[in-house]
Amino acid sequence: MKPTHIEHIGIAVENLQAAIEYWENVIGLKCYNIEEVADQKVKTAFLKIGEVKIELLEATSEDSPIAKFIEKKGPGVHHIAFAMEDTDQALNEAKEKGVRLIDEHSRKGAEELMIGFLHPKSTLGVLTEFCCKK
Repeated sequence: MKPTHIEHIGIAVENLQAAIEYWENVIGLKCYNIEEVADQKVKTAFLKIGEVKIELLEATSEDSPIAKFIEKKGPGVHHIAFAMEDTDQALNEAKEKGVRLIDEHSRKGAEELMIGFLHPKSTLGVLTEFCCKK
């Protein structure tokens, strides 16, 4: 297992439009994609700096993982995502190394990526995502 690069950094936000305005008007980035991922109960917006994306995440339901995260910790950095050649292979290798998984198998995420998460209790408190193009 070897990541090729940081794919994105996920940031939980309470108001997607206000967050986009901040990142565009203050930081100077440009939002290039807004997408809802219904099965994850989240609306996302993507901005890019160099090769790294910033993914803004707004809950679309009170029982979504993002809503629960914000309730516990407030808005802020939610996860870091690493690009892998094969998400399922990377998840299996992590499991073989004793890492607790949130996802045993990859699933469809935003921007047509296959994604899988490692549990933060096994990753020194950092919610870690592996992803690859289909």
